[in-house]
Amino acid sequence: MAHPPPRPYVGRFAPSPSGPLHAGSLVAALASYLDARAQRGRWLLRIEDIDEPRTVPGADRLILHQLQSLGLHWDGDPVWQTQRHAAYAQAFERLRRAGRVYPCHCRRRELRAGPYPGTCRPNPPAGHIPVAKDGRRPAWRFRVDPGLERFQDRWLGPQCQDVAAEVGDFIIRRADGLWAYQLAVVVDDGQQGVTDVVRGADLLDSTARQRQLARALALPCPRMLHVPLVLDAQGRKLSKQNHAPALDLSQPLACLRQAWQELGFGHLPADAPDAFLASAAAGWAQRYPGGARTGMSA
Repeated sequence: MAHPPPRPYVGRFAPSPSGPLHAGSLVAALASYLDARAQRGRWLLRIEDIDEPRTVPGADRLILHQLQSLGLHWDGDPVWQTQRHAAYAQAFERLRRAGRVYPCHCRRRELRAGPYPGTCRPNPPAGHIPVAKDGRRPAWRFRVDPGLERFQDRWLGPQCQDVAAEVGDFIIRRADGLWAYQLAVVVDDGQQGVTDVVRGADLLDSTARQRQLARALALPCPRMLHVPLVLDAQGRKLSKQNHAPALDLSQPLACLRQAWQELGFGHLPADAPDAFLASAAAGWAQRYPGGARTGMSA
């Protein structure tokens, strides 16, 4: 059986503008950038501002400035998710027509911890968008496939999740009308031709759900690589919610060195960010050499 020709490498960094980049987000950015440059691919920048209530005004421009100051230059124009509502609506309609989504009026406080039990699972008549008796609009859940979802992570190795048993049908459009992260990221990666996703290990649990969504939308599944998280003194993930300090851009080379070491690499002799990044890309290529990229991961 003939295999499709390899697709040109396309990676991406997709920060949420809920605050400036910190040491933890730089680790993901650097790994994503180096993976693309090591394989002579394109590195795209996407601002994931789909959760508008959490967006901090001006944070997107600050993130762009931080990346440029560190020498992490992206290819093409940045994309903002808030400019792509039409693409998400089109994907949603495709899923709705295929019977893969249904409305859910369950409140979060009504649900116990664990997978969604399927309380609202029966499908409505075609084209019907119900409203609850109290006037609340429903959220919309994706009907997941039964069975195990298996994939290979380039850092962590073989992965397996039973989405139906461990997560259940999950929300792709919120009751407030906002598109959920899971739908937006799958549509964006598919339409931007992303072949490889490099991101933090906190998003590993989303991968199986995203693969199911991608197949339902006839989109390719990117190869995945999840890097370790940076933790604070209390063992918590560095995050904007935990008030992680912004990067010190007065010392860009020191920031890059710290992120490189968090990724498990040793010292690199370099006296400027550009020289450091060139050497780091070569080091990354030795650890993670490129291979055939059909766009569909195993």
